[in-house]
Amino acid sequence: MPNIKSAKKRVKVIAVKTLRNKVIKSALKTSIRKYEAALADGNKELAAATYREAVAKIDKAVAKGIMHKNTAARRKSRFTRLLNAMA
Repeated sequence: MPNIKSAKKRVKVIAVKTLRNKVIKSALKTSIRKYEAALADGNKELAAATYREAVAKIDKAVAKGIMHKNTAARRKSRFTRLLNAMA
């Protein structure tokens, strides 16, 4: 445990940031799972709707610094190819 006041504050701040990151990551993973489920079902309309949601969550994760921009671009590209292959 830290003894210095500033170190104690850093522990609290890091705990808050970690919780926020976990919430965003969890929501991102959930939206991706929904998209993959819609693809597996073959439902084009649902897949398109969940695709937009997943891409928005990925962009937000990049903006928050939770996901690297190249990783996000790669995932969005894969998702787009899968969606277009359904047609």
